Amino acid sequence: MSHGLNVSALCRVTNFETVRRILGKAGLQSVLGTIADRIAADADDVELAGASRDLIEVMLRAPDADAAAVRLKTMLGEMQACQRALGLAARLDFEIGAAWSPGGEGDGLRLLEAAEAALARAGNQGGLSVIDLSVADRSVDRLTLIAELPRAIAAGEMFLHYQPKINVRQQKVASAEALIRWQHPDRGLVLPGDFIAAAEESGQIADLTLWTLRRVIADQRALAASGYDLPLFLNISGMLLADTAFIEESCAIITAHPQAKLGFEITETAVIRDPESAIRHLQQFADHGVVLAIDDYGAGLSSLAYLKQLPAKELKIDKMFVTQLTSSHRDPLIVRSTIDLAHALEMEVTAEGVETPAALALLSVMGCDLVQGYLISRPVPFAALCAYLGEQEQLAETMSSRPVFLRSGSSWTRA
Repeated sequence: MSHGLNVSALCRVTNFETVRRILGKAGLQSVLGTIADRIAADADDVELAGASRDLIEVMLRAPDADAAAVRLKTMLGEMQACQRALGLAARLDFEIGAAWSPGGEGDGLRLLEAAEAALARAGNQGGLSVIDLSVADRSVDRLTLIAELPRAIAAGEMFLHYQPKINVRQQKVASAEALIRWQHPDRGLVLPGDFIAAAEESGQIADLTLWTLRRVIADQRALAASGYDLPLFLNISGMLLADTAFIEESCAIITAHPQAKLGFEITETAVIRDPESAIRHLQQFADHGVVLAIDDYGAGLSSLAYLKQLPAKELKIDKMFVTQLTSSHRDPLIVRSTIDLAHALEMEVTAEGVETPAALALLSVMGCDLVQGYLISRPVPFAALCAYLGEQEQLAETMSSRPVFLRSGSSWTRA
């Protein structure tokens, strides 16, 4: 529809750890599922987009900003009312971060990024924070960001969030992807889609990526010291695959830290820009022990001629195929054939954007190796990643002799 607002809302349980100890993991997930289903069922304009361990994501429509604000406040009240009706032994406290834009404008990723930015500051705004992407004076001035980037990197305003990848067969965390964030002193959280594009445009993407590489190596070392020796992946801009100076400095940093377990994610379109140079430089990374993953596979012009030449060990299926996996006739065929192709090329397959138990179950049947998405975990700070790994380790110990249950709609099925 061309009128009204599209709204993305992220509802987070702020006292997750406390409530989990009281209700138990299965009990808490059941309650979250019930609340999520109730919210979606109570209004025709609300759609449940996904849920993870402590987060419910919904999409809704509203005629204008005032109506959207009222709907979000009502949603907070509905979540509390649902809990009272269930007679729980512990109360779940929620915060909501939301973003909206005019219907038919913008894209879903930018809307979700804005909702994540709003969620990060909801605690300081009474539990509800909103970013209005339709307001012009809130738009980011790219020239200003370009001028401020060097200071931001030097001043420590950049930080990383990590999103885990789960091995489907082993049911444990196999690796995590690093995602860079910018906490601006005046603007607050700047969306990655804005400042990464600014960094590429201004030629500062190399400095930003080298900072990320050093931070990831330090975090990976800290993880290993805590008993979680996981590979950490970071994204490499396609522009850098032809930058010899960047390649040499990156390899020097990696050589200086031989114990680090690293992975680089690159898009297939980045290789197509300058295939000869890209393949040569990627082979240098592979020779230094870096695991290479092809990101967003299927989103661009896929080329089997280049795919078979890349020293990649992992292929990531773009989320646009995964999110429609259970509602489309063609997407399952594309995903299944991609999994078979990757396996034939001796690559593991990661499905991005896994948001429902039904999608996870279907991917498992198809032979997908790894999954990543809000059903598993949203991107979280490093400390939260460590806590998540500890929680998964404890769960593996306690559940080793018990059946695992997954939620599908309003019911629970045995996996």
